[in-house]
Amino acid sequence: MTQKATSRVGRAQLTADEPLPPPASDTLAATEARPRSVLSRLRPVGRDRRLGVDIGTSLVAKGVGLAAPLVITPACFRYLGDQRYGLWMAITALTGMAWFADLGLGNGLLTRLSLLVDDPRQRAREISSAYATLAVVAFALLSGLVLVEPLVPWARVFGVTDPAIAGEASTLALLCFGTFAVNIPLSLIQRIQYARAQVTQSNAWQAAGALTSMAAVLAAIAAGSGPLTVIACAVLAVPLTNLVNTLVHFWRQESTARPRPGLVHRATAVGLLRLGLQFFALSAMSSIALNMDSPLVAHVLGLSVAAYYAVVGKLFAVLSLFVGLVGMTIWPANGAALARGDIAWVRRITRRMVLLNGVIVGTAGLALVVGGHRLLDLWVGGVDVAVVPVAVLAALALWSFLVAIASPLLLVQNSIGLLRPQFVGWAAFLLLATGLKLAGLRQFGLVGLPVAGCLAYLLTIWPAAVVGYRRALATSEPAVARGEADVTV
Repeated sequence: MTQKATSRVGRAQLTADEPLPPPASDTLAATEARPRSVLSRLRPVGRDRRLGVDIGTSLVAKGVGLAAPLVITPACFRYLGDQRYGLWMAITALTGMAWFADLGLGNGLLTRLSLLVDDPRQRAREISSAYATLAVVAFALLSGLVLVEPLVPWARVFGVTDPAIAGEASTLALLCFGTFAVNIPLSLIQRIQYARAQVTQSNAWQAAGALTSMAAVLAAIAAGSGPLTVIACAVLAVPLTNLVNTLVHFWRQESTARPRPGLVHRATAVGLLRLGLQFFALSAMSSIALNMDSPLVAHVLGLSVAAYYAVVGKLFAVLSLFVGLVGMTIWPANGAALARGDIAWVRRITRRMVLLNGVIVGTAGLALVVGGHRLLDLWVGGVDVAVVPVAVLAALALWSFLVAIASPLLLVQNSIGLLRPQFVGWAAFLLLATGLKLAGLRQFGLVGLPVAGCLAYLLTIWPAAVVGYRRALATSEPAVARGEADVTV
């Protein structure tokens, strides 16, 4: 069976090892007659406007998501007490450390769906296979939790001394870990909506989940409900919102792509898992590379300096949050454009995003350099300027700027699953940065760490970003040049 290269290049280049299974259509005519994807049908100006709206709603949704916990934290702390609240936060922190539990399938599905032409059956096959795989993961985690839970002395592990609260520790662990496991497949709906150019809709649901959690917790406290009920309102709101979102999406809006057991496809599941594990490995490597600063500072300069540096780092982490939100919006748009060979649009939007990220992060970073010490004084009561001088703030601002302007180039690679250049870059960064940071800390003090990080980033990640970006665009250029040439499947 054959199909026009201009509509197949994205699927043919999905991963180096595992292209998508062939579509269900049995005739060339049926294949050629299929409509293009949602993003493919938008005019360039319309796509640019849509991206602007999507980025704006992403920022609003994340703002709501960050504000809701801040609103309920004082009420929860007073109502639950310090030990019970501390126990809840400690267990929540453990679930946060298990971010890898979806094995990267969420990002893998986002990439594969973005590269698909508008073939409802193939889309349903991808979605069904992803849900089936993550359902197995969730079931395995729940089964392991049920088996392990009676053997773990939860109260002793978390240092609970109040007998009443110690009796609740096991139930609270089951509630938090169980909810986390169930939400693994339920959270796929966000990636699906992003791939279908429904970013604003997805953001609205995410904001609704955060607001629902806040309202439910405050209502439970006002009603004098039990402590476990209050915590349940907080942790169950998001997965329940994801469940409702999933039902509305597949039963009211996109029934043709509804996941079904009969559409679970072994080769598709294997391809998803393979691509997902690549994203997982890349995320793990970059996470290690980006989170080694505090241990290095503690080792060389002591825990007190490490504490100061960690607090300062949280200010600049807001800039990374902005870059990440913008990136998730651009990711599927790039994939859809490359799938049909619209290289000019990808180049234009990448240049714009480099400029946008650079201006916003650069300006915000400069503001933090100028007013960072004042902000720290208002926030945590002040930081010794001798320990964290302006030079450290300036180096952190430069680091944030370098990451921001490299991000759009890396996203183009992510959009078609081209991860090898990034693997090479992050592996080299991990080795080079560790040595440079240790040397910088010993030779120049705290300022040597972010300066060494910037130097290592320029020598490793930036070449990987540029080389990978050019390679990603090159995968579409031959198909565009061939125009009507056929690709044999």
